[in-house]
Amino acid sequence: MGPDVRDIKVSTCPGCGACLPEIAGPTHSYMTSSAACFEAFTDVLAFEYSDSALLPTHRLTVDTFAVQHGGGGETRRQVQSTGLHLARLYLQLGRNLTPQDSNNVMLGLGQHKASLIYLAPPQSYTMTVSDVRPFAGGPQHATKVREWAKATWADWQDHHAYIQDWTERHLR
Repeated sequence: MGPDVRDIKVSTCPGCGACLPEIAGPTHSYMTSSAACFEAFTDVLAFEYSDSALLPTHRLTVDTFAVQHGGGGETRRQVQSTGLHLARLYLQLGRNLTPQDSNNVMLGLGQHKASLIYLAPPQSYTMTVSDVRPFAGGPQHATKVREWAKATWADWQDHHAYIQDWTERHLR
C-alpha cells in the first residue's frame, strides 16, 4: 500500500505558482522555482533531448519556463534572462520565426541585453510546466508546449509593447 495522500506535502512554486508534491532536489542557479517544478521542467527537457522530432519545441519550453521563473529582478542576470526569453517568445509566437531563425536573431539581441529593464511578472499563470509534464514524450508533447508558451506570452500582455519595441529596435 502506498503513502496516505494526507501525508504528501505540497509545495507552491515561487515562480509559476504550480502546486506539486514537495521534494528535496536541485533548482536552477538564478531562476526562482521549487525543486519539484524544476524537476518537472527537466523531465520535459529529457524527452526533447531524446527525440529529435521534439527538438524544435525545445526553445519554446526553455523560454516559457524561464519567463515564469525569472525571479524578482534582484540581479541583472534575472532581468536580462527574462527580457531575452520574452523576446524569443515574441519572435516565435508573434513574428512566427522558426526556432532556428529566432535563435539566430537572439545572438544579435544578446549584445543589447544591458538595456533591458526589470519587468514585473504577472500575478498568476494560466498554464505551468505541471500542465505539460503529463504529456511529455507523447503525441501531444509539442502541442501542449505550444499551448503553454502561447498562454504564458498572453499572461505577460502588460509588457508586450515594451518587448516588441525593444526587440524591433535591436534587430540586425
